[in-house]
Amino acid sequence: MLDIWTPIKLSLQVAAYSTLLVVIFGTFFGKWMARRRFPGKMLLETLFLLPMVLPPTVAGFGLLILLGNEGLGRFFPPGEGILFTQGSAIIASSVVSFPLMFQSAKVGFESVELELELVARTLGANAWQTFFYVSLPLARRGLLAGVLLSFARGLGEFGATLMVAGNIPGRTQTIPLAIYNAVESGQNDRAWGLVLCLFLLSFFMMAVIQRLQRKNAT
Repeated sequence: MLDIWTPIKLSLQVAAYSTLLVVIFGTFFGKWMARRRFPGKMLLETLFLLPMVLPPTVAGFGLLILLGNEGLGRFFPPGEGILFTQGSAIIASSVVSFPLMFQSAKVGFESVELELELVARTLGANAWQTFFYVSLPLARRGLLAGVLLSFARGLGEFGATLMVAGNIPGRTQTIPLAIYNAVESGQNDRAWGLVLCLFLLSFFMMAVIQRLQRKNAT
């Protein structure tokens, strides 16, 4: 039987860890940028959203330089760098999925009525209490949509992952890489199994996102 479970398991792990990272940073920066006005805000937002439109290979090349021996790799012992590990696959997925979480979080927090946050502050709540008990619950649907989009993007990441993590079976070979490898080697049954799995996962998450958007509209 052709192994399709190993890349599925690896993809779920990479997508889960990368989603955790982008939820933390995307939510923070989304909240921070929601209502602030400062010089250079548009440039900073453009920088945050750039991975959404750049080819993944461009992002992968940038990460290759950043994580390689000329970058952060110089601080690791020889042969123990970040490149071509599961960690580099997580970083690649995080970079390309971050704009989706950031934009969803920013829109979600912008939809929260400022008066409600001000009322909470006048009643004695500090900034963190206002965030956790007022802003976060009211923006939850936008945040959940960002989480699902980021997870789906992490599952489907190919170009950047291939450049910084390689295509190592059992180590960095995620579902898209396994599909590519199966097609190249003529293993059509394996390719179909992986494609079906990725399709069903993506379809389910997009269906949930559509439902959330309809609830927001009403």
